[in-house]
Amino acid sequence: MTKLRNYDGAPGCSIEAALHIMGGKWKGVILYHLLLDGTHRFNELQRRLTGVPPRLLIKQLRDMEEDGLVVRKVYPVVPPKVEYSLSDEGRSLEPFILGLCGWGDAWLKRRGMTTAAQMRADEDAAGLKSDAPCLAEEQG
Repeated sequence: MTKLRNYDGAPGCSIEAALHIMGGKWKGVILYHLLLDGTHRFNELQRRLTGVPPRLLIKQLRDMEEDGLVVRKVYPVVPPKVEYSLSDEGRSLEPFILGLCGWGDAWLKRRGMTTAAQMRADEDAAGLKSDAPCLAEEQG
């Protein structure tokens, strides 16, 4: 897919180009869920990413579609049905996404911290109900 957004100029180096494509608070988390869970409809993604406003989620999905990382499939039905999945290029990020996930887990562990998703899983395992708000990632 042809890049539609304008840039101020050529990136200074390849890492700058990569970070420009991956930049955005939610892009990595969106890619993570599409990688692990497969195709999602918009509302499914929005439920998983509880802290992201719908307009921002739409913008980041469209940016990633323009960058060739995400495929958007529209079904000609009423009500409209749209699904998002990773392209082959998006799938090529798998080792990096999973590497970041592992690094984040280790970083949290070294500091004696955990994610809200892990706290919910621990509470569910102990038979407790969590009232804590959900975070974007749902790690297992």
